[in-house]
Amino acid sequence: MLRTIRATQYVTPLREGGSLPAIIEADDLGLYVVKFRGAGQGPLALVAELVAGEIGRALGLDIPELVFAQVDPALGRNEPDQEIRDLLRASAGLNLALDYLPGSSMFDPAAGDKADPRIASLAVWFDAFTLNVDRTARNANLLNWHRQLYFIDHGAALYFHHNWPDADRLAESPFADVRHHILLPWASGLDEAAAHAASRLNAEVLTNILAQVPDEWLQSAHASPTEARAAYLDLLIRRLNASPIFTQEAIRARAHLI
Repeated sequence: MLRTIRATQYVTPLREGGSLPAIIEADDLGLYVVKFRGAGQGPLALVAELVAGEIGRALGLDIPELVFAQVDPALGRNEPDQEIRDLLRASAGLNLALDYLPGSSMFDPAAGDKADPRIASLAVWFDAFTLNVDRTARNANLLNWHRQLYFIDHGAALYFHHNWPDADRLAESPFADVRHHILLPWASGLDEAAAHAASRLNAEVLTNILAQVPDEWLQSAHASPTEARAAYLDLLIRRLNASPIFTQEAIRARAHLI
């Protein structure tokens, strides 16, 4: 289960994308990057961040620890930026944060960075499985930290939950966007990655991950949080069964690339 921390100090905004995350200090004296429920992307981005992040962890990828972050609306009372004050007021209550990795650097092939083929293959499979369109050369969402590759920012994954009537079409999608994946050149073991994922992911693992999503974040077309979780589970199981489809698409995309 995810730990819960309480934000005690707003340190600095990270003005990246539309989510306006920020570094905060918490009551355990740690530093965290908080994704706010009141940001323009809304609570569904936090659902994607939690579910995809914990799936990645279950697969064995390095994901910074995810925690629930309690935010008091008074946290930003001395913040001179009106946009930040409004964001903190709109985000009162439970938000999501990840452990801040001081001294990390963004993965950049242009700077000579390379990836281990096993990790790259698993990452490509993982992002195809979760329909994550946001791991490209333009926006790598990969950090080098202590000579390990850490995977961050999964709010763009699971995008089917923004339009549930269209979710059936995506369940067996080959995920053509995989051709843009920044780690595809190193992903030489995609079949092995798929076999590894099949040994790690099942209905029980996915159910336990979905159980951690707060009811209040599950704003969807479903009548209740229970029905919403069941819909996510059904889609993810169907996606898992479609692994041969998107794995072969990734293999084809890599063959064209190299």
